[in-house]
Parts: sequence; C-alpha cells; structure tokens
Amino acid sequence: MKRLWSGCLLMVAMCAAQAGMYRWVDADGSVHYSDSPPPAGAKNVQQKNFGDNVIESSELPYSVQQAVKNFPVTLYANDCDVCGKARQLLAKRGIPYTSRSAEQPEEQDALKQITGGSLVVPVLVVGKIVLRGYEEGQWNSTLSDAGYPLTKMAARQIAPAEVKHAPATAPEAAPPEPGY
Repeated sequence: MKRLWSGCLLMVAMCAAQAGMYRWVDADGSVHYSDSPPPAGAKNVQQKNFGDNVIESSELPYSVQQAVKNFPVTLYANDCDVCGKARQLLAKRGIPYTSRSAEQPEEQDALKQITGGSLVVPVLVVGKIVLRGYEEGQWNSTLSDAGYPLTKMAARQIAPAEVKHAPATAPEAAPPEPGY
C-alpha cells in the first residue's frame, strides 16, 4: 500500500514540475498565483516555467558569483539578428546579465555615454570593458578573463570524493591448463 501512495505522490510531483506557475494582478489590484493561465484582462502577468530538474538551486556557483560581483555584464541590444546571436552566446555560457534595450530613449543616453556617442548595437559591457559589435572570439575571451564559465554550470557539482564507483570485478580466471 505504501508503494502505491509513493507512486501516486511521485506522479503528482512530476506533473507539477512540468507545469508553469502564473502570477497576475486582477482589476481590483489583488495579486494571484496559479498553475493555470490567468483570465483575459489580467495585468502584470508573469510566468515561471520549471525545468526538468526540480531540485535545481537558484544559487550560482561561487566562482560565478565572484565574476558577477567583480565584472557585471550588461548587454545593449535590440531585435536584430546579430543581437540574437549575442544573447545566444550569453545563454549558452549561462552568464547572468542585464539586458538594456537600445530602442529606449533613456537607455540610448547611457549607451552614448558608454560608447562615446555611438548607438550601434550590440554592445557588451563586462565590468569596465566595453565591446562594440559582436565578435564571438573577443566576447568569449573577455568573459573568460573575467572568470565566467565556458558552459552552463550545474547548480552543485559533485566532488570527486562523493562519486561512487561500482566495485571492480576480478578478471575471469583462465581455465586451468592440463597438467602432466
């Protein structure tokens, strides 16, 4: 009986993990949370999709935390193809960054100040380093020098001492040779 209940709970947990959560504000200003989509007319709708790993931690590895602290990354971009490639690179590497729209007037002023008057995007700011235009090799090199990982890192890495190996099996013994 316990196995049946355990199986049911596992199935419910798996279904909930695949579902998304919604947050929205109704016409009266009340905030609602639900696993079903909000009604039409809801304001400030936010959706959180949960990945396959329900144990995922939101805490970044220490090395990435240090890189973010010492060399924060900001991307000035718009909806161009090159800007899309820039976003893909940052996503592939799992780099947390602040996205600024070069189409917003207040962001244009900041972009002009950073670049010396240019509005050409994408522009990547890593700490105090400003990279104008997208050049994958230069971006990768700058991000690596700042301490960011080359690929997305797991929320928690397993230390070598925690890895469990299967017991070594002895090689099969050769059949005995006939004796004289």
